[in-house]
Amino acid sequence: MRLLISFAALFLSVLLLQLSSGGVGPLDALSGIVLGFSVQQIGLLGSAHFLGFFIGCWWAPRLMGSVGHSRAFAAFTAAGAIGLMSHMMVVDPYAWALMRIASGLCVAGCYTIIEAWLQAKVTNETRGRAMGVYRIVDMSGSLAAQMIISVLEPASYVSYNLLAIVCCAALLPLTLSTVQQPDTPASPRLRPRLAVDRSPLAAAGVVVAALSSASFRMVGPLYGTEVGLSTDQIAYFLSAFVLGGALAQYPVGWLADKYDRRWVLIWLSAAAVASCIVTNFAAPLGTSGIMLAAGLFGLTTFPIYSVAAAHAHDFASDDERVELSAALMFFFALGAIAAPYFASFLINLYGPSALFFMIAAGHVLLVLFGLQRMRMRPTPSDRTRYTYAPRTSFIIGRLMRRKRDKPKE
Repeated sequence: MRLLISFAALFLSVLLLQLSSGGVGPLDALSGIVLGFSVQQIGLLGSAHFLGFFIGCWWAPRLMGSVGHSRAFAAFTAAGAIGLMSHMMVVDPYAWALMRIASGLCVAGCYTIIEAWLQAKVTNETRGRAMGVYRIVDMSGSLAAQMIISVLEPASYVSYNLLAIVCCAALLPLTLSTVQQPDTPASPRLRPRLAVDRSPLAAAGVVVAALSSASFRMVGPLYGTEVGLSTDQIAYFLSAFVLGGALAQYPVGWLADKYDRRWVLIWLSAAAVASCIVTNFAAPLGTSGIMLAAGLFGLTTFPIYSVAAAHAHDFASDDERVELSAALMFFFALGAIAAPYFASFLINLYGPSALFFMIAAGHVLLVLFGLQRMRMRPTPSDRTRYTYAPRTSFIIGRLMRRKRDKPKE
């Protein structure tokens, strides 16, 4: 209980950030439909978000070093709130893309600061419990954020203003906390090549994970609209994806620790191909069938990032873990920047079914690459523990480090 109380301000800020940032993606997609934006312009908004996310991951540690944790957090939160409130003042898709860069910058910057704060305050004895609660709060906020669009009217100033208020509210717990600010941690070097050197399959896996999650979250509402879902039902559709991913973590983690992680990754991708086919042809089954298909899609695609990350860490030394986590995040960000726009381009050409055909094609390539990599080196005998890895900031590697460190002989 003391642990929860000591981190309560940080966890509350995380929850409010998730509600705000997680709600803007589907709201933008639905608002774009109402305002007559093209499919590609709606996809551009999702890509712009992840561009801002990548910039925030890189810039946040440097800004913390210059002005401190609280001031940096306030600056990033202000950027996010400005981006949200500006939406209905300038109704233009390319202006909205700039606003979504600000939102992505806010998310990455705030998460970087929160995770750096957590890293400085946890001990080896409390790390496991702190990370467990952190993951539950993060996942709960993500689930609630998908549901919040059911009560937000698309293309409404009030809707965006409410999200901006929630974003500003995230300032209060952290900035008013009486807990002393920690020293600024040194930012990890960004060495993308490290991920490829340690595991080409893991680098490919996180790109495919981004292809799945970023395109579904940012462009999924377009698919939902095309198959006849109402705004309320689209909220449940997106929530089913997140819930399916949450339910998958424990059984997939058990499998990843018991069997060769490459086989787990391959079979997950094969299952993801099947779930794409099921989801794509679920419309005639009615609303319940579509929801179950979305849950299955989340179940098969959501854990891929964590399995790929665990596989990469099997080949890393303890002093490489922070930089390796940052490198994997880099590849995830690249995939997430490209995926929504490319998905919207295909949807524009071939219709809504193209979204899941694109994702399925990515997983087919990952299966083939995984089989090819299995012929090139044996299963490592000394493996790290599987753990759910949030895609939040480059700093997350520090929080996960002790859980991944190999036991000393």
